[in-house]
Amino acid sequence: MFVRWLLPALLALSAEADFFQFESISNVSTYYFNYIYCNIWEGDCQPNQDDATQQAVPTRNLWAGFPQDYTSLLHQWYCSLGQCCESGDCRITNNISGLARDLQTKLHGQHLVQSVVLKAIQGFINNPESNKPLTLSFHGWSGTGKNFVARVIADNLYRDGVKSECVRLFIAPFHFPHARLVDTYKGQLREAIRDMVLRCPQTLFIFDEAEKLHPGLIDAIKPYMDHYDNVDGVSYRRAIFLFLSNIGGATINEVALDYWHSGQNREDIGMEDLEHRLRAETMESHGGFAQSELMSGHLIDFFVPFLPLEYRHVKLCARDAYAARGLETDEATLDEVAKAMLYVPKEERLFSAQGCKSIPQRINFFLP
Repeated sequence: MFVRWLLPALLALSAEADFFQFESISNVSTYYFNYIYCNIWEGDCQPNQDDATQQAVPTRNLWAGFPQDYTSLLHQWYCSLGQCCESGDCRITNNISGLARDLQTKLHGQHLVQSVVLKAIQGFINNPESNKPLTLSFHGWSGTGKNFVARVIADNLYRDGVKSECVRLFIAPFHFPHARLVDTYKGQLREAIRDMVLRCPQTLFIFDEAEKLHPGLIDAIKPYMDHYDNVDGVSYRRAIFLFLSNIGGATINEVALDYWHSGQNREDIGMEDLEHRLRAETMESHGGFAQSELMSGHLIDFFVPFLPLEYRHVKLCARDAYAARGLETDEATLDEVAKAMLYVPKEERLFSAQGCKSIPQRINFFLP
């Protein structure tokens, strides 16, 4: 389809070119380059000092004679190559309004996450003079949404989401399984981070199961998250680091349970109730994450608590799982799915032990 439109446009360009006198093949090339650069790509055109060449450069008045369909298609084609975006990099979208919407409508039971993550990301994106990379640490039980939020961030900051060449996921026990090879891993991780940032300054690095990272491994990349103008000539100040761990899950659940016992709404839980406790518990834990200079150097900007999910949140997750598969459902079915989950503590049966992690698979059991 595009070729059918492009060929007439190029023929039209060729016809218009007959009005110009070219002294050499070189001038012909210069003509077409300047024509497309100045009028299709909308570049910052600089007149050539060579009079003969300058005569070969058409003006925008000439371009005005071409059908708008041709100019639009040529412009779209160039932009599709990834070189024509307001942000200057088509891989990066930085859709903050989309991030806010997704956090509000797709993430359930996490008012603190919605607020802290949005403000942290928005503030960082809107501040080109940030003196360090953005570093966030996500804490909470499995299934409460840590990986989901990381994916939502990737989907809204990058055109290709988690598949973007500007996004890199490291899973501690998978990518760095052997403590005896930590020195090898250090070199590999440093090289991976450097190469990623060289190709894409605003790279998103996600470290899942961060509590299982060897302390030496985190210390090896600590300079990339510190307040340096550059490290070996490379600036990392536009990078974003996310650390996901289960550390602090029990503390978070304890606070949520206390609020429930006292008759207060979980939405009244504030960062002041949890962030300092999370920081302290993380530093006292036995994992490598806690023992690293990342903690002692206070390089984590926000400790983000993910609250345990209640029955009503599990129902919302089930609703989303059905919708994602294009299936309709009713309240009775959603109740059946939610009831099939295990809830703790034993007396209150308040929090889903698995969060929403197994919901997409569990709904298969309830399909006709």
